[in-house]
Formats: sequence, C-alpha cells, structure tokens
Amino acid sequence: MDDTRDPEYAVRLATLESKGWKKLFDVQAPYRRNLRKLDLGRTLDVGCGLGRNLINLENGIGVDHNFEAVKIARSRGLTAYSTSEWEDSGAAIPGSFDSILLAHVLEHVSQQDSDDIIAAYLPYLRPNGKLVLICPQEKGFPTDPTHIRWVNDAELRATGNRNGFSEIRNYSFPFPRFMGKFFTYNEFVYVGQRNN
Repeated sequence: MDDTRDPEYAVRLATLESKGWKKLFDVQAPYRRNLRKLDLGRTLDVGCGLGRNLINLENGIGVDHNFEAVKIARSRGLTAYSTSEWEDSGAAIPGSFDSILLAHVLEHVSQQDSDDIIAAYLPYLRPNGKLVLICPQEKGFPTDPTHIRWVNDAELRATGNRNGFSEIRNYSFPFPRFMGKFFTYNEFVYVGQRNN
C-alpha cells in the first residue's frame, strides 16, 4: 500500500490504534494536553484521518481525502468531511477558523503538494490565525511506508514562512529532540501566526 487514499490505509491505522497496550494506557493523554495548551480555538484539522487529534480538540472539524477514515471519524461522533464534500459542507466558511492543524500530513507529500494543501485551506483561517504543523522524528519516520519526505523543524519553519506565517514556537514533543532517534512517537511541532 503506497497511497493514503486507499481504504486499507484507514484500516491499517485503526488496527494500529487498537493495539492492546495502547488501550491499557492512555497514550494520547500527553498529546491531548499539548493540543489544549496551544489554545487553538476553532480548528480545521486537515488530514484528520480517523480523528486521533480531532477527538482531542475542544472545537474542531476535520477533512481528509480518505473517505474510509472520514467514516471512522464520524462513527466516533466527530465532525469530518472528505475533501470532495468539504466545499458544500456548510462548514467551509471563509475566515471562520482560529487555527489550521496538519498533523502527520507533510511527510506524506512533496513540498509543492504541502504548500498547495495549505493554500487550499487558508481562506478558511481568520486573520492572525494559527497554523500548527506536526511531523514524526527519526524513529517514527520509517514506521509508515507512505512517508516519502523527511520534514524536520527547519523545514516546518520554512513551510510556515513560505505560506505567510511567523513562527511562535517550534519544539520537540513529548521528549527533548535527541529522543526522536529512540522514541517512535516523538514529534516536531511548529506553531505559526498568520501575517496579516
């Protein structure tokens, strides 16, 4: 499988998410706290997948190009749309979101495609809104065969700059940067504010 649009990709994510040890421990707790500390307000979660981050947002709507993933997110009581449904969803109101989140998206696409995706959703972000970009570090990068591009903190900063954002914060989470070589779930996190 080499395409995140494939229904089997959503099934793979659901299977990984349902591993016994992940159910035993609240593994999403630190990530949930991190998202809430960012004070994102009404958030558009682009590439929401099954809703892993969407479920942790206090006021979020998701969009994804994998319809099977969107169906799973909806089955969890989340508001999510496929990319083909988005424009007619009623939620696609210009300037109505405080933040746009792209978590574990950029590593799946080329730089040009990532800029195109961001540009497609920027009209829905309010002036001075936030952009949050999250990507895996070294240990997490090879865990998904659909990862095609290494995106580090410098590339996240450059992505924000290219798309009209000034960096507020750029950090490693949940552990310091050196742990990214050993801990699969360590992430690069970029937060930028729109230049308006």
